[in-house]
Amino acid sequence: MGKGGVGKTTVAVQIAQKIAAQHKTVHLATTDPADHLKYFKITSPLIKVSHIDEKKSLKEYQNEVLTTAKKTMKSNDVDYVAEDLRSPCTQEIAVFRAFAELVAQNDSDVVVVDTAPTGHTLLLLNSTQSYAQEVAHTSGSVPQAVVNLLPRLQDPKQTEIVMVTLPEATPVYESIRLDDDLKRASLAHTWWVVNQSMLATQTTDPCLLARVQSEVKWIDQVKELSNNYFAVMQWQPNYEKTLLTV
Repeated sequence: MGKGGVGKTTVAVQIAQKIAAQHKTVHLATTDPADHLKYFKITSPLIKVSHIDEKKSLKEYQNEVLTTAKKTMKSNDVDYVAEDLRSPCTQEIAVFRAFAELVAQNDSDVVVVDTAPTGHTLLLLNSTQSYAQEVAHTSGSVPQAVVNLLPRLQDPKQTEIVMVTLPEATPVYESIRLDDDLKRASLAHTWWVVNQSMLATQTTDPCLLARVQSEVKWIDQVKELSNNYFAVMQWQPNYEKTLLTV
């Protein structure tokens, strides 16, 4: 997780590739509407890639709820349900349910989820807490996959949320706010990744040394925030050639 532009997808892909290199199967999925995974070179047969399509998930959820409502409700009540399904929170409920089903049906050793930018992710996490209440207004039932998901997200033996940030002020402060939200939700989070670090390249270029010096403060802050559970990934000059298909 992390704010937009910090390289979450790149980190997710590299984590998946490292796990696959240990001969484990990986389901690499994204909840980001932008679906940047499709631009990456992912050739390992041990890695399965999928995208939770917002529009498709919403349509399927709306159709299922309305079908159930028509079987058990009067026409006026069905109209009320149809109106309720047009509310903004319905999209988050639909995506969250699709995410829960993906986890429940997974047959890989590890699931790596590349999330959407922070704001969208927080809405998804909030859905974890409020899903049952919202569903009660429509279908009146909560799938078992959803019931099972929150305990798994809160169990550090099953889940690790990796915070991705940059060695800059805004990304670090944004990550601190997200870290506080994760703690309030009791979601498993230990590790941080500082991405695109010029300091980690050990450059001696005089034009880049000012950038290197500016990173030290923010890397030190992440070190303190994470209780030393962090990794620093260096800036990659040949990023497009080595990782992308375009």
